[in-house]
Formats: sequence, structure tokens, C-alpha cells
Amino acid sequence: MAKKQIRIGGPLPIFLACLIITSLLIDGCSHFNKGFQAESTFKEANDLFNQGSYQASLSKYEQIIDKYPRAGDRVLFEMGIIYAHPGNEQKDYRKSLECFQKLIKDYPGSVYRKDSEMMIFHINNIAIKDKTIARQQAQIETLQQGLNRERNEIKILHKKIEALEQEVKSKENEIIALQKEVLAIQKGPADKILIEKKERRLTLISKGKVLKTYKIALGGNPDGPKERQGDNKTPEGTYVIDSRNKDSRYHLSLHISYPNEKDKKRARDFGVSPGGDIMIHGIKNGFSWVGDFHSGVDWTKGCIAVTDEEIEEIDQLVPNGTIVEIRP
Repeated sequence: MAKKQIRIGGPLPIFLACLIITSLLIDGCSHFNKGFQAESTFKEANDLFNQGSYQASLSKYEQIIDKYPRAGDRVLFEMGIIYAHPGNEQKDYRKSLECFQKLIKDYPGSVYRKDSEMMIFHINNIAIKDKTIARQQAQIETLQQGLNRERNEIKILHKKIEALEQEVKSKENEIIALQKEVLAIQKGPADKILIEKKERRLTLISKGKVLKTYKIALGGNPDGPKERQGDNKTPEGTYVIDSRNKDSRYHLSLHISYPNEKDKKRARDFGVSPGGDIMIHGIKNGFSWVGDFHSGVDWTKGCIAVTDEEIEEIDQLVPNGTIVEIRP
């Protein structure tokens, strides 16, 4: 392995340092006495190095330093280079530094001193860079792991989104089917009118399905069933639509078959007239502008009132004979 005087003005790039290290090992050592009897052993160590047998080469150098202590500075220098060589998978910067530091301490006048000092400087720099690289690689691995987790989470979210999209599509199909069913029902007539006095609500029903609901106003004395003529109560019970009047004073009206037999018996028991003319009707002619505000107060004499537009709609959907159930 040659000893070459290195003159470098600034820090060596890593690849250049490696090139110099390799050349140091390959060229042979011109300063060493060629007749020195250890030369053949040095050649063996150098050949092992060139073959990539770094541990075997180091073992050979250890034999040399034990047998030829005078060549210790050269041995330490070349061992330091082998320990730091980038091709050495078992490179050990600490041992490399120990070799160069021992050389400087034990052989202060050695021709290898300056190069050893330079190698110490560059190995320290390389060690720092290696630590920095290792730390950055660890950070990269951590970030990569985080990225992989996020990718997995994204995949899971995509699957959830796909499942939700399928669910939404299924719901949309259900809604479309229901809309078709509702349209089919709305085209057909209602078979029942449900009037709930307490809720002030009239509901049109067809085949058990709700067609539409309306806010209503009742008689001025709404609590309890109608008992007699003039009590301003709205009846309670089951009736039918038995006629209609398109020329009503209340825009349009559908007549309810009050009184039924139960109503008549109750009136007889009280010795009074049960009354009659109970209608589902619109707003009094000339006051249609009141609109929905009419339901804010019970203003009829026992009838069930809706807006003019609503009674027209009910008239279209409710044929004569439709059941009317009036609940308290």
C-alpha cells in the first residue's frame, strides 16, 4: 500500500476521500525499504484487501505489527484505512480513529502523521454526516410509516364511501318507488277523511296511505261532541260525505252525514234537536284573502273549515260516500 502525501486545501468530498483511500492501498509504499523482510507479508495483507477480504487483511496486519514493531506506523495507518473503507461492510470508524490516534501518539515523527491527522478530520466529518443521514433516514421511515397508515385509512374511507354511495343509491331507488306509489295514490280518490279536533288537522287517506294533511278551524265551542242545534260544536264520530254544494256561501262545501243514529238518540234523550248542516268548506265568500290565517281561531258554527284552494283540492280527491271519522 503506497503512502502518498495528500495536499488538500479544503474538506474532501466523501467520494474523493474514498478514491484516495483506495489508491493508498493499491499502489504500494515507495518510502518503505523494498528489501525489508516484512514486504512479502505486507503484500499478502494488501492482496487480501484488494480481494475484499477486509477482516483477513486486518488479521494479517496484526501479525505484522506483532512480528515487526518497527513497521507499526505503516501498519496502523493501513489498518485505519481498512476500518474506514466504504466497501468494508464491517467498517468501524471508532477503531479507525484509534489506529490513526495511536500512530500520532506513538510515532510522532512518522511520515504518516500528516495523513493520519487529515484522516482523523475527515472520519469525524463522515461520522457526523453518517449520523445525520441515519437520523434523516429514521425520520423518512417514520414519515413513510405515517404515509402508509394514511393510505390505509384513505382506502378504508374509500370503501366506506362506496358503501354509503350504494346505500344512498338504494335509498334513492326506494324514494323513487315511494314517489311513484304516492303519485299513483294521489291520482286515485281518497277513501277516508280523518279529522282530529285537538290537533286541528284534516288528513286524506287512500288505502291506508296518507295523501295530504290540512290545518283546519272548528266550531266556536270545539270541546266535546255536538249535542244540539246551535251549540257551535263540531261533531265526533263516523260519518260519510253524502253531498256537495258548489254554490256555497263558503266557496264550496262537502256535506257530512251528521246526525247519525247515535247523535239522534243523544238529542232525543236531552229533548233537543240534534241540528245539522255540518260541512267541510272554504272561507266565507269575500274573505278568501285571509288564507291560512283563518285557522288561527275556531270561527265556524260547528263545521270544518280550510282555505278555498284546499277545499277545491279536497273536492277533487273525495267522492261522495267517502268515510269521515271525526276524533276528539
